[in-house]
Amino acid sequence: MKKLGEILASHQPFSEIVIGNAAIARAMLEAGVRVVTSYPGSPTPEIAEALNALPKESQPPYFEFSVNEKVATEVAVGASVNGHLSCTFFKSVGLNVAADTFVQLGLMELIGGMVILLGDDPGANSSQNEQDNRHYARLAYIPVFEPANAQEAYEMFKEAAALSQKRRMPVIVRLTTHVCHAKAKVRFQGWQPRPLDNTPRFDVKNGPYIPISASVFPLKRRALEKLSDVAAYADASSFNAMTDFQNGRRGVITMGAPFLSLMDALEDVTAKPDILKLGIIHPLAKEKTLAFLRQHEEVKILEELDDVLEREIKALAFEHGLPVRIIGKKDIDDWLGEYTPDKVAQVLYKTWPDLLAKDEAKGAPVASRAPRPPQLCPGCGHRSAFYAVKQALKESDITVADIGCHTLGFLPPHQMGQILLCMGHSSATASGLSLFNQERRVVAFLGDSTFFHAGIPGIINAVFNRHNLLLIIMENGTTAMTGHQDHPGVGKNANGATDAIPLRRVLDALGVTNIREVDAYQQSKLRSLVEEALLESGFKVIIAKHPCMLKLTKEMRRRGQFRGRRVTIAPTCDQQHACIAAFACPTFQRTADRQVSAHQDLCIGDGSCLQTCPTHAILAPSDSAAKGGASHD
Repeated sequence: MKKLGEILASHQPFSEIVIGNAAIARAMLEAGVRVVTSYPGSPTPEIAEALNALPKESQPPYFEFSVNEKVATEVAVGASVNGHLSCTFFKSVGLNVAADTFVQLGLMELIGGMVILLGDDPGANSSQNEQDNRHYARLAYIPVFEPANAQEAYEMFKEAAALSQKRRMPVIVRLTTHVCHAKAKVRFQGWQPRPLDNTPRFDVKNGPYIPISASVFPLKRRALEKLSDVAAYADASSFNAMTDFQNGRRGVITMGAPFLSLMDALEDVTAKPDILKLGIIHPLAKEKTLAFLRQHEEVKILEELDDVLEREIKALAFEHGLPVRIIGKKDIDDWLGEYTPDKVAQVLYKTWPDLLAKDEAKGAPVASRAPRPPQLCPGCGHRSAFYAVKQALKESDITVADIGCHTLGFLPPHQMGQILLCMGHSSATASGLSLFNQERRVVAFLGDSTFFHAGIPGIINAVFNRHNLLLIIMENGTTAMTGHQDHPGVGKNANGATDAIPLRRVLDALGVTNIREVDAYQQSKLRSLVEEALLESGFKVIIAKHPCMLKLTKEMRRRGQFRGRRVTIAPTCDQQHACIAAFACPTFQRTADRQVSAHQDLCIGDGSCLQTCPTHAILAPSDSAAKGGASHD
């Protein structure tokens, strides 16, 4: 079986079926990227997996998961102004965290070059919104490439890196979920490692790097001049190309994954509209766009999410007095979700009802499936903690969620977390909820990875301003939801062992004096600690810790240590269904006649459920034989 790292490090030209994220890792090698930074978040973490799979002799770039996206951006900037080609990548909403630094980048002279990979998430598959980060690019005067598939992701990254080095400016490659995760056969060029040059080239003469008032306007002028140069480059680029179906009446301007969906939707159409596919979406290739507009009577702008290009192209046509009819979004539905082939067919039908048959516009019927709500994994310590905490709370109490696996606690039956804004917000939002509030107690939740990411300032603020709330930190020893990346509390990073920064020690250093710790599986103790803490005034913290059982069992399986123990249901079960209705472990299944069973493939035998059954009918494997329970081992 071929290993991904060895495949990607090949010196010879080759073709291979890979996902877009892996193709980008190879492009980094070919482009000579020296430093890569990130904070994990879908849809981009597989780039890190591909980089870490590269053999050392291939001279892979230095890689780190930084503590958050802002820090990741700053590390990459530092490397670039010192002469090294750098890259940073993160998910869509991660740019909000990095924004304070990001909006300055266009003003900087990045002598080594820097590529920013943004994993946007149309459809909000794993994000709290589906924000369109093209707005940020316009705000910061930074060019944007947008690939449609893995081949283009590979090619555009290399082009973006070359452009960035030549112009000494940041360049964005905007990815979406389908481009990152879809597999396709990619043609890779040959590559030879370059001699490494570690010379530190930072020089203030390349700046200015201090944007005080006197220098802001020269820096802004320089950024706009660079962007103007890139506009001319975009007009000449083959990434902005027309597909000519000899249709002088109708045309479509589109980009990225919607282009592929458009080609699918038009497969059986006889009078296909011409298509201008933009690979560089900012700045706009004006001359090429004007030529396309002049050639057609009607032009549809087909873009996911917001009407960014629609507005710019309509303004361009107005300025040049073009008689073309430009058709943008028709209704609110056009602003929502991924532009899959079915969605694009519907959009086209609303635009040109005669182009597609009505049945084609409806798309293929979707097979009926049972609903599958997201849920915590079997054995998750968060479930055990939520079960205990809920028993300690009153119905009137206010609970504040945060980002992470524990966000799922807002779902029934736990219903822990009634408001969520973004990563690390919970302590501060809870502080605001506590003001003037003498009647309703406020409890906030925070994961350990999020604690290091963006949770610490809210805690400092709660101590500094003496806010009255209880913060429960759910410590599972990893960044679980995005694939078990390490965080500063665990004692290792992407490159090996490092000094752990214990969460408790940080809290002590921040001046938090009211701290309790408990294993999340100790439900009675956790319940008592919550009840005690809520009787006290001021800022209180409970650390409810238990290792992520998905990560732990995966590691045990690799070492051959996983025993496959499973709980069983005793005949004494009187069908109160607390294991299902209150604890909600997916292991427990209810049959049509209301009998309860433990699913053999889901149960990991952790036993956190045993204490939840009012009749003690859930039996640990060792109890099964003695009490007559049916064994699934």
